[in-house]
Amino acid sequence: MGDSFLRTVVDTPPLSYSTPPFPSLYWPFPVGGTQTLYLYHSHDIWRFTLLWTIIDVVGIHLIAAAFAMAIQWRNWKLIWIAPIVFASIGAIEALIAGNVVGGLLSGVYTAGYFRMSTWIPFSWGIINSLVLILSSFAIQGGM
Repeated sequence: MGDSFLRTVVDTPPLSYSTPPFPSLYWPFPVGGTQTLYLYHSHDIWRFTLLWTIIDVVGIHLIAAAFAMAIQWRNWKLIWIAPIVFASIGAIEALIAGNVVGGLLSGVYTAGYFRMSTWIPFSWGIINSLVLILSSFAIQGGM
């Protein structure tokens, strides 16, 4: 009797629920479509956020490495190191950011008994990449 309220509020997984495969991005329009995929378990939320953050941040670093290679093409003996170094640094940054954001998201969604669309971890991977890009600029007079 005491938890009857929670039974009506808590968004429990359906009985036939299984974790969707990794990308699982669906076309969200129309909104009432039947293709919606949700994440219910905190480990799945964390894992999806971590993987999308790694993909996005390492991708941004590889784009920066390609730009560096295009600028320094005359120094061909050393420039091949740039993608390796940039991707390694990006992977380390993505592991840290993805674990922190994924842990926070999984904690919030699990504590609130919410289900999470598979688009949310994708969005947070992009947000992590945009924060990284924004923090790469020097803000001289701002703060």
